[in-house]
Amino acid sequence: MELLKKSSGLKRVLLFVVLLYAVPLFAQNEGLYTVSDHREYGFIDKTGKMVIQPQYDYAAGFSEGLAHIKIQGKRGFINKTGKKVIEAIYTRVRDFSDGVAAVKIEGLWGYIDKTGKMVIKPQFDYAYNFNEGVARVQVGEQLGFIDKTGNYVLKPQYDAAYDFQEGLARVKQGDYKTGKWGFVDQNGKLVLGYRFDGSFDFSEGTANVRIGSEQTGKWGFIDKKGNFVIEPMFDKAFTFRDGLALIRIGSFKTGKYGYINNEGNIAVNPQYYGAHHFSEGMACVKESKDGKWGFINTKGEVVISFQYDIPADFEGGLAKVRVGNYKSGTNGYIDKTGKWIWQSGL
Repeated sequence: MELLKKSSGLKRVLLFVVLLYAVPLFAQNEGLYTVSDHREYGFIDKTGKMVIQPQYDYAAGFSEGLAHIKIQGKRGFINKTGKKVIEAIYTRVRDFSDGVAAVKIEGLWGYIDKTGKMVIKPQFDYAYNFNEGVARVQVGEQLGFIDKTGNYVLKPQYDAAYDFQEGLARVKQGDYKTGKWGFVDQNGKLVLGYRFDGSFDFSEGTANVRIGSEQTGKWGFIDKKGNFVIEPMFDKAFTFRDGLALIRIGSFKTGKYGYINNEGNIAVNPQYYGAHHFSEGMACVKESKDGKWGFINTKGEVVISFQYDIPADFEGGLAKVRVGNYKSGTNGYIDKTGKWIWQSGL
């Protein structure tokens, strides 16, 4: 993950471990879903029919009609018929968003359009997806934002930054341990000053923020004026999805996960050892420290029993899951009843 400065690799790993409990593990698929026979990647449709045979070293989900694939160490893009529309010549790529995709070639990142034309020349150390008309880029140790012409909307000046969501982007000044987070608009105005020790993006009108250290601080939720609508009281809190927010009571190692509503009241009691956001009315949760994963609905009712070793969120009515280990286990997609739509090895 390239979310912070290049010097903070270990911290990125720790952040990734935390986010495994809160974010989807697989990209949106626009009606087609990536599958693997443990050697190569292809695509199925929602019924489980193979529509693009496994043939790629790697394949990501479709975004804006194109999916990025990897062939012999290089990356390009295919359309939904499997036709290669952009040659695999790039060392790294990101999904298409707002009609362009960030690509890395000869050590620098730029942007191409859907014909493969370079529309913003490679010049950045890192580049990310466009969102709300702007994209986050990194030059040296600082991050800023550009528009679709490649001009800076906000020059690189932040020690950490994330994409704009609901009109605001969270940005950080200072190092990993002592720096503070604030929120800026696209005019560069610091709408909410650098006063938060931790933060996530705005979602459903609020942002979750931390006051105090990662070990002893508490998380709450603010509105876009910076007022707390839910006071800091949780040991961890994630963004609202489907009207509910994932929270943790207790430490990362021993705490339990549950969900609150937008008034801050407990909607699903903290009882799980791992949990994801709600997506399409369902969330995957882990029943015990060394146990399996299953799915609950927004009432907290178990709707798919605890049986999976690796789960992911529902996207387009299907969720990717695995039973057993990577080498000998079964992976595939289930529907919302828990029925297998596609399984590896079949």
